[in-house]
Amino acid sequence: MIQVENLTKAYQGVEVLNINEMSIPKGQSFGLVGNNGAGKTTFFSLLLDLIQPTTGYIQSNGVRIDRSEEWKPFTSAFIDESFLIGYLTPEEYFFFIGKLRGQSNTDVTQFIAKYEVFFNDEILGKRKYLRDLSKGNQKKVGLIGALIGGPEVVILDEPFANLDPTTQIRLKQLIKSETKDTQTTFLISSHDLTHVTEVCERIVVLEKGQVINDLKTSPETLKALEKYFSEPLDD
Repeated sequence: MIQVENLTKAYQGVEVLNINEMSIPKGQSFGLVGNNGAGKTTFFSLLLDLIQPTTGYIQSNGVRIDRSEEWKPFTSAFIDESFLIGYLTPEEYFFFIGKLRGQSNTDVTQFIAKYEVFFNDEILGKRKYLRDLSKGNQKKVGLIGALIGGPEVVILDEPFANLDPTTQIRLKQLIKSETKDTQTTFLISSHDLTHVTEVCERIVVLEKGQVINDLKTSPETLKALEKYFSEPLDD
């Protein structure tokens, strides 16, 4: 599904990402962890063509991301609140996303109705603008908006941040069911090692822009990650 080849990114001669080779198959829940400055945001930005690679490339479903826009119809993302449109209500935002993805308002209404429990009666029908919602409720809107139209690839940066415990649990259940039932490929970056190990079947550790470890999730993964991140970093 996603293929990375000789990918680097440098700013003013300082290299911030260097991934020689990496493959992410269709339907995999892929976790990306690392300390601040590890290169997680850079990698996601390259996946979304927000920045250009210094060398190498990423292919998604056979499409080279930096040379074509044909990856956009099957790719979705929610990185942060800047992806929202503050002067719209949640319903207006969902309809806007649906229109971009070829969905009618009826299609969107039927789709978002499936997530009433996830919204916990705090989102729909409240006549509030997105800018006036809490950070957690803004996150809920962005996460469900990213699923409209059935994208094959969904990229989420810190999806569990600002969510209450109940919603975190529901989100993990949602990601697991989407991965299993629709073969959606999820790429998830998180500082929360517990959440990411519970929801992702594979976890890649980035440090100073390089892949330090590539783990198939097992009962021992969380302890291994905690041990790695508790050890002093080399200067």
